[in-house]
Amino acid sequence: MNVTDSKQIVQRIKSKLIHALGTTIGEATNDEIYKAAAECIREDIMTSWADSRRRVQEQGAKKLYYMSAEFLLGRAFSNNLINLGLYETYKAAFWEMGIDFDVITEEENEAGLGNGGLGRLAACFLDSLSTMELPAVGCGIRYEYGMFRQKIVDGTQIEMEDDWLRDGNIWEIERPELSVEVHFNGTIEENWTENGLEIKHKDYNTVIAVPYDMPIIGYKTKTPVTLRLWSARSKQRFDFHSFNEGIYDKAMADQTFAEAISKVLYPSDDHMPGKQLRLKQFYFLASATMQSMLKRHKQIFDDLHTLPDHVVIQINETHPALAIPELMRILMDEEGFGWDEAYQIVKKMFHYTNHTIMTEAMECWDENMFRFLLPRIYQIVCAFNEKYCNKIRAYYSHNEEKVRSMAIIGNNEIRMANLCVAVCRRVNGVSNLHGDILKEKIFNSSYRIFPQKYLAITNGITHRRWFGLANQGLYHLAKEYIKGDILKDYHLFEQFLLYKDDEEFLKKYSEVKENNKIRFAKYIKEKQGIEINPDSIFDVHCKRLHEYKRQLMKCLHIIYVYQRIKKDPECITTPITFIFAAKAAPGYTKAKEIIRLIHSVAEMVNKDPDMKGKIQVVFVEDYCVSVAEMLIPAADISEQISTAGMEASGTGNMKFMMNGALTIGTMDGANIEIAERVGRENIFIFGDSAEGNYNKKTYHTYNPGIIFENNPWIRDVCNCLIEGNLLYYGKKYSEIYQSLLFGEYGEADPYYVLADFPSYIETYETMYRLYVDQKEEWIKKTVINTAKSGYFSSDRTIEQYNEKIWNLKPVK
Repeated sequence: MNVTDSKQIVQRIKSKLIHALGTTIGEATNDEIYKAAAECIREDIMTSWADSRRRVQEQGAKKLYYMSAEFLLGRAFSNNLINLGLYETYKAAFWEMGIDFDVITEEENEAGLGNGGLGRLAACFLDSLSTMELPAVGCGIRYEYGMFRQKIVDGTQIEMEDDWLRDGNIWEIERPELSVEVHFNGTIEENWTENGLEIKHKDYNTVIAVPYDMPIIGYKTKTPVTLRLWSARSKQRFDFHSFNEGIYDKAMADQTFAEAISKVLYPSDDHMPGKQLRLKQFYFLASATMQSMLKRHKQIFDDLHTLPDHVVIQINETHPALAIPELMRILMDEEGFGWDEAYQIVKKMFHYTNHTIMTEAMECWDENMFRFLLPRIYQIVCAFNEKYCNKIRAYYSHNEEKVRSMAIIGNNEIRMANLCVAVCRRVNGVSNLHGDILKEKIFNSSYRIFPQKYLAITNGITHRRWFGLANQGLYHLAKEYIKGDILKDYHLFEQFLLYKDDEEFLKKYSEVKENNKIRFAKYIKEKQGIEINPDSIFDVHCKRLHEYKRQLMKCLHIIYVYQRIKKDPECITTPITFIFAAKAAPGYTKAKEIIRLIHSVAEMVNKDPDMKGKIQVVFVEDYCVSVAEMLIPAADISEQISTAGMEASGTGNMKFMMNGALTIGTMDGANIEIAERVGRENIFIFGDSAEGNYNKKTYHTYNPGIIFENNPWIRDVCNCLIEGNLLYYGKKYSEIYQSLLFGEYGEADPYYVLADFPSYIETYETMYRLYVDQKEEWIKKTVINTAKSGYFSSDRTIEQYNEKIWNLKPVK
């Protein structure tokens, strides 16, 4: 640390407070100090950001457009300091001013523009793209309200607005001069002229898409990438005449129609207006991005035929897939291309990342709604469908049912995954298992015809945020023992292996974990008034609430442990704190019921004096990136217990292993590759395989009733759902009980909770005994997990995307 540098930072912050905010360091609020410091950081970024855009343009570099409906960024202040190499300098500057650095960082409103892993992955990718000096722009929506803030009232999740922009966003720049129009509804008029078919879109509704750009900087990079978020505005901001006549609804109608589009991340879609709004959102993103991309290309290169040489587009899940027909529309209707000519360009540019294998999660749109909202896009999708079906009939000539299942349009639905598979040059899964499932099951019919399309690229996490920032203790230990800059080179994690038998290192490594647990215990006491024992085992299940992630199984396990302690108090000698953190989608009734169950279990356990010093259950309210940065480094046990074959990859599993937690999990998603790298002796695997679960589903061999009848302790656990102590505010859990034993709609539980439950209990007992009886061996295993986690850096993931799909060149 250079003391002179920190003193210069102090002077810059004080100067910014006076000249920009009209206050002094002694009078300023924490928010004003945050804004002044953030402005200083911003100034350090802006020059290189502008210069990198100039260099990309001058070099004619091929550029990636990474399109995603979600970008779960987390706070930018501390992360930017890590990547600028100024984190320690700014901490020293704040210390010199007598200001708590951590308190100031919490002034930043977190940009919760994502639901979970999908959005966090997109954020990690931008960090890695910049670190590797690759030219790219992330394209998303500037939701006025992000992922909801979660409040728990009487065990029930209450959703509250996430007004993350209430104090502005210091990191963004509005670009009104680059605004474009997006059109909805209306009619299509076709006229034959001497130049061919002319298409006119008439009587449409217009929405203005205004871009807001944010620089995303990588580690010690000179090429920040741009995150462009589109905000929706009315073309006619205000009907003054109607307002003066007292017709206030009419005066505001156009503005309301437009601005609803970028109002909320994932509006509830269990009703038709919600479905329409989601479709508007995704077309808005697609159209604005394609128009912007084409304008830039024409300005720089003029000839649109060279688009594939200079632009590559990655679709992160199906939400932005409407960019495919939208680019066709612009090329044909506005630039005069014929179908074949336009299609030759489009098919070279688009690539699709699939993130889900559950059929019900594959995005489909009602055909009539689609036709009404997007009449021209509907025509183009119909043409895609006809040409694609004719193409695959050549292969499946005697199997019309197969053709119908692969069609883009079928059963009065527009199938977005099938559109991506039909047009995109490459289709990738996000783990080796997921890639195999796409080829062998989900898109098998397509894979048989176009095997060259399909590949797997395992997800990754940026170790700058999830190691260098989130776990400062472990990062400083790495700097002490590891040669080289680990934040720049993920391969250096392997050097941790050199110290897995070094007693002094293991002691320091263990102290880091202890301090992280103390830090989280302090946080949960301050935020929720809950006291937890930092000397207990922190057993953590944190991720989006979904039935396939099996938070329910973890609840059953806690009930099992509770019942065992009641019978044998000495079965638990080292206390365990079971920690949950999860948000359920507002319309997902079953998931919200599981949150109620978690709180019922917590009520039963935490109020029973027999459990004191044995077990405790904690639910972390309003889980977000900044909370994860404290919770994950504190975890001892990482719960990755999804139904095998349903988790595409997972990224939480990677964050936990990097920060020294041992995994208990199924052979699902990236768990398989984690097991391959650390060795089966350093991970705790239980349950059936993806193939076994597939066979249970295919041949209807799963009968939870038999498991229930043959295992008295399973009966006791399940019966607790409908009788005994598990009553929270007078509510029993008979619906959950029924779904476990009998399933729904005549089908047994598709998540196979009771099938894997005995194996989980046995594996967990082995894990617990290792922690209690062989603590040194436990610590060695955690070091091995950290050492092997470097492979799961998003830098490696981006290297593979670039090698196999994008072919970008680093900016000189």
